[in-house]
Amino acid sequence: MSMEMTAWRALYRATHAPDERRPLSAATLRRIAGFARPHAVRLVWFLVCSVVGAVLAVATPVLAGRVVDGIVGGAETGLVVGLAVLIAAIALAEAGVGLATRWLSARIGEGLILQLRTAVFDHVQRMPVAFFTRTRTGALVSRLNNDVIGAQRAFSDTLSGVVGNLVTLTLTLVVMVGLSWQVTLLALALLPVFVLPARRMGARLARLEREAADHNSAMSTQMAERFSAPGATLVKLFGRPEQESAEFAARAGRVHDIGVRRAMLQHVFFTALTLVSALALALVYGLGGFYALHGRLDPGSVVALALLLTRLYAPLTALANARVEVMGALVSFDRVFEVLDLEPLIQERADAREVPDGPVSVEFDGVRFAYPSPEKVSLASLEEVARLDARGGEEVLHGVSFRAEPGQMVALVGSSGAGKSTIAQLLPRLYDVDEGAVRLSGVDVRDLSFDSLRATLGMVTQDGHLFHDTVRANLLLARPEAGEEELWEALRRARIADLVASLPDGLDTVVGERGYRFSGGERQRLTIARLLLARPRVVILDEATAHLDSDSEAQVQEALSEALEGRTALVIAHRLSTVQSADLILVVEAGRIVERGTHAELLAAGGRYAQLYRTQFQQPSGSLVDGAAA
Repeated sequence: MSMEMTAWRALYRATHAPDERRPLSAATLRRIAGFARPHAVRLVWFLVCSVVGAVLAVATPVLAGRVVDGIVGGAETGLVVGLAVLIAAIALAEAGVGLATRWLSARIGEGLILQLRTAVFDHVQRMPVAFFTRTRTGALVSRLNNDVIGAQRAFSDTLSGVVGNLVTLTLTLVVMVGLSWQVTLLALALLPVFVLPARRMGARLARLEREAADHNSAMSTQMAERFSAPGATLVKLFGRPEQESAEFAARAGRVHDIGVRRAMLQHVFFTALTLVSALALALVYGLGGFYALHGRLDPGSVVALALLLTRLYAPLTALANARVEVMGALVSFDRVFEVLDLEPLIQERADAREVPDGPVSVEFDGVRFAYPSPEKVSLASLEEVARLDARGGEEVLHGVSFRAEPGQMVALVGSSGAGKSTIAQLLPRLYDVDEGAVRLSGVDVRDLSFDSLRATLGMVTQDGHLFHDTVRANLLLARPEAGEEELWEALRRARIADLVASLPDGLDTVVGERGYRFSGGERQRLTIARLLLARPRVVILDEATAHLDSDSEAQVQEALSEALEGRTALVIAHRLSTVQSADLILVVEAGRIVERGTHAELLAAGGRYAQLYRTQFQQPSGSLVDGAAA
């Protein structure tokens, strides 16, 4: 490795050193060993190759010195040629060992990345909805990318580097001391001049790197928010383009200034270390040449010492920074384990049951519920705050009880924030109750398997979320094995088959981010088609028509009638016109059911439901419309 390459690696490690200082945790090391265990055989061969490579690296300078001695001493041509051939053979062997080491490193490193990413991804999928409502997506994605790769470097770079450098350093020192302890001592005396600038300059560059990263992160956030469909719309409607541009330009300008300073600092650093390298070689040649002229050292030994000099500085510098690399890897492992250690609140029992066959009843029995406090479902580092919000844990549902018989439709109405959506989220176990029980056909949902719950329940929410994928892929989320005809049948029943058929690529048309290439009503009908394809026995509609115009609402209502036919349904609606035909209407206020009955019964009672109804349908003249007087 050249002095310049050594300088670059030293500077890079110092620049990218972690801010945190933490002791080696035995528990962390045991967990790391657990991830490394499947790669044990490859790790052994990896270390063997690293040692062999280090030995070969030291052998070449020694043989080069022998060649010089042979030439100066008038040795036979065969000896010089033989040494040259041996040097060539060692170079070939070194290249082969290097390839083997790199292959093993790649296999171990990429295997570890696969393990960690899969473990984190699978674990995160099991987290409750509360986790995702609090966590910043970018911070979570960073754990799957940056931190996983940082942890992987512990095996692919740090481990081999420490072992290989220790062997190289030991052999180099032994050989150099054997050749001339005076020259070796002089070389070691110059080492602080080589290493210390990397530390000090690295710290300055690290501060610049972090500041640039902060500005780049802010620019990325600004771009992500402004370049999304709703964000771009908001900026066009209410934004001030000049101010947006000025803010972006200010951050970009700061990154520009940092880039210039960073380039100059790096150039000064490399110039200084190149000078140190030249001075070190000059001293080796000077002192070594002096000894050679006075017969105290062979000329070949002088050449060997000069070549070995880089073999000495490189491992010493690398080992001086080994702690930085180890700490960086430990920080990455700790950040990955931090996510894996956050226990999912919703767990499937080992003896979980299936939902009984046939039509399904829904029962809420004395349900009390409080949203989990932040420390149970989140991490401060994932929310990118110094500490978690201490609020939370207050009860929001107080003794909610009702029953929907098989095939019945139960509607939940009431003020915003009354707890209607919370009730709906307890049925598919997006959250678990604190007291009481939620039952399907008499079985507590906590006793049911996740697969059985997913197969039994279908839910349509007000945002009609679609992934940035094809229409086909979004539909097949409900039932991956569905055939072409089943897809079109679901689209026809959702009253959107003609629209999909008119698209340039039909079912293979990409819907855009969150489905924004479709109108609100079209997105809702696509989600209803997905629901129909799933064929659930219980349907949950959470404000499925809340943000639609009259025409779109009429089309979606027609599609919903197909979805609800013959199924038990729990419907949440602000528009009371959509729930008049419900078998049972529940009025929810402040987490309690304050009224229950049919549309006619509740109107006749003249309570909260009648008040809500009058608010929605009373004309300025005071008369009621839509049959309110009936």
